[in-house]
Amino acid sequence: MSEVNTSSRAQQTASDPNLSVWVAANAGTGKTKVLTDRVLRLLLRGAQPSRILCITYTKAAAAEMQNRIHSTLSEWIEKDDKTLTDNISALTGAGVNARMLKKARTLFARVLDAPEGVRILTIHSFCQSILRRFPLEAGIAPHFEVIDDRTRDE
Repeated sequence: MSEVNTSSRAQQTASDPNLSVWVAANAGTGKTKVLTDRVLRLLLRGAQPSRILCITYTKAAAAEMQNRIHSTLSEWIEKDDKTLTDNISALTGAGVNARMLKKARTLFARVLDAPEGVRILTIHSFCQSILRRFPLEAGIAPHFEVIDDRTRDE
């Protein structure tokens, strides 16, 4: 695993699904873009949307990623071949053929049709989902409830 600085070229490298990377950067430097690009590249390579799991720290980041993915995929449907080719080439750093253009235009429907779509969760909601699946192994009641700040105060 290598640490990647989030410059434009480094962002493209970090979004490469063939690599295992650790992205460490300050707020506003492009971490969400890198993760979004990585998901788009996975989808272009044929990954099933329901087999993709993204874990972020905040609900805002999870929502932003979901919005960016859906927005990009919906835009790909309407773009002319040249513009779409340029967009995908900039994303992947590789050549684009007619088959890839056709696939790109179908991805939005594939994501929407997938039972859970691309799952983008916060670290907290991911941990809760594991605890809900394996409560006995975790030594907790099967129908536990997470206490939020308001419930805690009550």
